[in-house]
Amino acid sequence: MTATDSRPTRLSRRDIVKTGALLATVPLIGAGAASAQEIPEVARNRTLILRWSQNSQPRHIDFDLWSGYPVGANHQNGLGLFYEPLAFYSAFADETIPWLAESWEYNDDLTELRIVTRSGITWSDGEPFSAEDVAYTLNAVRDAAAQVRWGVDVEQFVEEATAESDTETLVRFKVPAPRFFYFMTYKYDIGLYIVPKHIFEGQDIATFKAFDIEAGLPVTTAPWKVVFSSPEQKVIDRLDSWWAVDQGLVDALPQVERIIYLPWTEETQIAQQLIANEIDCSLDLRPLTMETILVQNPAIITHTGTEPPYGYVDWWPTSLYVNNELEPFSDPDVRWALSYFINRDQIIEVALAGAGSTYPLPLPSYPGLAPFVEEISDLLEEYPTLEHNPEKGAALLEGAGWAKNGDGLWEKDGQTLDLDIGSFAVMADIGPVVAEQLRQQGVNASFAMPPDFFDRFQQGEYRGALFGHGGSVSADPYFTLRLYQSVTEAVPGGHQVNFSLWRNEEFDKIVDEMAVTPPEDQEALMDQWRRAMEIWLPELPDIQIQEWYHRIPMNTTYWQGWPTQDDPYVNGAFWHLTFQLVLNRLTPTQ
Repeated sequence: MTATDSRPTRLSRRDIVKTGALLATVPLIGAGAASAQEIPEVARNRTLILRWSQNSQPRHIDFDLWSGYPVGANHQNGLGLFYEPLAFYSAFADETIPWLAESWEYNDDLTELRIVTRSGITWSDGEPFSAEDVAYTLNAVRDAAAQVRWGVDVEQFVEEATAESDTETLVRFKVPAPRFFYFMTYKYDIGLYIVPKHIFEGQDIATFKAFDIEAGLPVTTAPWKVVFSSPEQKVIDRLDSWWAVDQGLVDALPQVERIIYLPWTEETQIAQQLIANEIDCSLDLRPLTMETILVQNPAIITHTGTEPPYGYVDWWPTSLYVNNELEPFSDPDVRWALSYFINRDQIIEVALAGAGSTYPLPLPSYPGLAPFVEEISDLLEEYPTLEHNPEKGAALLEGAGWAKNGDGLWEKDGQTLDLDIGSFAVMADIGPVVAEQLRQQGVNASFAMPPDFFDRFQQGEYRGALFGHGGSVSADPYFTLRLYQSVTEAVPGGHQVNFSLWRNEEFDKIVDEMAVTPPEDQEALMDQWRRAMEIWLPELPDIQIQEWYHRIPMNTTYWQGWPTQDDPYVNGAFWHLTFQLVLNRLTPTQ
């Protein structure tokens, strides 16, 4: 198929005819897999084809799950488009974009939130969207608690949500909750899915799949409908109307008329399909793969064009975690010694061909957070988290009673300094380099990717791990600091994601202060931030390695308007909840 070919792809009730050499013929099996009528034709140059991974499995294991709340649901491969948010947040533009909600306001003591939603919006089955849907969602998710995604977060804060009119929802909190609306807002992989009360009421929100194509499920306020879903592919078509056009939020319907989500395959095959213009976008790829694609297909671009680092800084800075509950990693001097032994520039050069960068803290280098990093520049001079200085590291270990044995390994009380580093596939490039650097400095280090890594890491059953931080992205460092809290009194029943298992009571208290401080009070946040980092930096709970990049290949053969560094209107990941903002900007190349 040539770049100018606009022949239609045709999906029938019995099979799917592949686009070019890409889409295999798949018999439609299973109840509700597709509607009885023939699925209409859509031209290739009006079709967006995406490759997405569900834990690297070559199939969609959630093909019949179109609610975001049951265990196993994932908004990243199509589902997120169907539940529009109250608001979007673009970290790159540092902008909140009201959507289903036109305004929101807290009371003076931050114990109530009034949300005003837009009128004139209907679900795809013709039922009106209203405040009843917002209140129902909050109360149902609160009641389901740990049984559903985001249930713990909602249950911690929400006392009761009440629809006071068709457009006004009053949310009463158990404690001051200045960040709750922000929590509900769609950004990256975080946000609360507003569901239709008239469909979900009477169902078990923890198990209801909201999938029956012939019955019109899932219903949505968005301009999309599911026309086919199987383990091999999901097909989503555009509707002919959308309230966001009628109310002037966007100028026109998305020009993408069909979206096809294909499951993941080998990275080399993904690269071949991109080169052959058989797919339009995929999950982020490794730097050397990106280099190959860019050379062989000039139509492929990245966030940084065709130049390194071939992507943008994601919200997930990478650290070497060490289990702070285990000796010798409970000693800050050992953690700092490991940090001094690591040469980050060499890691980026050897493992990433230079296509990377570093940052001194477990924050992304986003505009809203930059003032907080600048505020502690003097502390970072005193505690240089990125410094490669083996001599300093050796002096710290010697001062803690370590000495090198005859094999050149650090040893204390008959035990060598052993560090088994675990991770998963995305760290396969940097992991061996980190381990080798530590070995060269006398640490008995190794790197592996065990199949049970996630379970062991999350349960604290590890010595070392390479992983990232899903924390702050706006002008509010709270979400990163809370990753290091061991307990919280400000958040009732607060569930802490403290992977390093570091504990400091004074730090916990400061972060609790921040939890009830409005993000708008930047002066108070700055003071709390500095006091917290005066504790955190000397302790160094985990060891900064690199910024994480999304190196997303974006094919301009059929589609243009992708977000880039020249037009960074939002992060470009189609698997994030802000994907609709990208779809609103894509236009056909031909």
